[in-house]
Amino acid sequence: MIKSVIVMNTQGKPRMIKFYDYQPPEKQQELIRTLYSVLCSRPENVSNFVDVASIFGPDSRLVYKHYATLYFVFVYDSAENELAMLDLIQVFVETLDKCFKNVCELDVVFNYSKLHTILDEIIFGGQVLETNSTEIIRAVEEISRLETASTAVSLVPKSVSNWRR
Repeated sequence: MIKSVIVMNTQGKPRMIKFYDYQPPEKQQELIRTLYSVLCSRPENVSNFVDVASIFGPDSRLVYKHYATLYFVFVYDSAENELAMLDLIQVFVETLDKCFKNVCELDVVFNYSKLHTILDEIIFGGQVLETNSTEIIRAVEEISRLETASTAVSLVPKSVSNWRR
């Protein structure tokens, strides 16, 4: 099971946090601070897999990728395959790239809800749902289309003034 997905910048500011097992907000912030201190101290030529049992508890593993100014971090348990998790980060980033045309930190900050929608199409409740970025984008576009259509529907008739005569 995937325990959490965290996107943070190189200064340690979390840009997206999704915990699939409940953690109180104070504990989340502590985990992110500790995680950042581990990630920023790692040289570039080492493995992207980190033993985080001391941070996230027993049976916890972590994989991350560093792209430009963002760290994409997945925390998972031993039931998941390490290489599959690394590939899942790649799918997530590729999907973001396709949605935002070369995703950057500002896209993540200003399109927070779309980022969560994309992640929810990939992972739900800690379980992987979809790994095909084309299918993920299609689903996200459909959700956006439905949201736009639902905001266009009005419960008040356009000519309310005609009723008052």
